[in-house]
Amino acid sequence: MKLPIIAYGDPVLKKKAVDITPEYPNLSELIKNMFDTMYSASGVGLAAPQIGLSIRLFIVDITDRDEPDYQDFKKVFINPVIKEESGELWDFNEGCLSIPDIREDIRRHTNVLISYYDENFEHHEETFTGMAARVIQHEYDHIEGKLFTDKLGPLKRAMIKSKLDAISRGAIKVGYKMKFPSTGKKK
Repeated sequence: MKLPIIAYGDPVLKKKAVDITPEYPNLSELIKNMFDTMYSASGVGLAAPQIGLSIRLFIVDITDRDEPDYQDFKKVFINPVIKEESGELWDFNEGCLSIPDIREDIRRHTNVLISYYDENFEHHEETFTGMAARVIQHEYDHIEGKLFTDKLGPLKRAMIKSKLDAISRGAIKVGYKMKFPSTGKKK
């Protein structure tokens, strides 16, 4: 089932999410719905706060048949904790399903060491690099109550303020279901 994605301006996107247990109600259905929602919006990652749930859960799928490292890169991260960010800082043009039509260069580390549970509540501690590290850091920020726009300088934020306000009001067109904070309406 495709769920509406919460738009910029909703307080749930700025709230630090809480851990869940294996008994979380309908967890496997929630994960399936998150993947359906992400795919319908052509995303590569989705965090639970983006569907209105302030829980420490995010998913990624950066599967790329042409890239050996990402031939089957579909993962679920439950209660993740980033242990270390390392390597060079590199800029990359990022976007976000909660902030449609805005893309900005964001500087992130090339490597990330993360501890997490998968969808079966099996524990993992892994290091990811490159694009995988970037997507994981972006989604992790969501469960920490941070958005990629928070990483922009004051001048850049001022330049996109009217676009952000329009998103919050629902004064945009998107190709997927969204819920806008100022209107309470779904589009």
